[in-house]
Amino acid sequence: MGKVYITLTGTRHYFGDEFLERGMKLVLEKEPDNEFDKEAIKVLCEGVGKIGYVANSPYTVLGESISAGRLYDKIGECATVKVVFKTEKGVICKVSKKSLVDYI
Repeated sequence: MGKVYITLTGTRHYFGDEFLERGMKLVLEKEPDNEFDKEAIKVLCEGVGKIGYVANSPYTVLGESISAGRLYDKIGECATVKVVFKTEKGVICKVSKKSLVDYI
């Protein structure tokens, strides 16, 4: 499989997305104890903490991005992504190939 992208969503509930820039590295971390979504993957920014989640709904997953549910079993406990671009509806990030189990 080629490049894998995710949509970072929910940033308005934390620190917003104004500080995010193209090329910034972020960390994905599974959150199995999340009471709302058992496939939740939180997004962390060094020095800031949790800034949102990987989108997991048809209403929040943008374009060709994959949902948290589709990504969940394809990464270990954590993974890295880089910010590609921002839209009004979410931030698109590219998943590092090294983060993917068996390079889906």
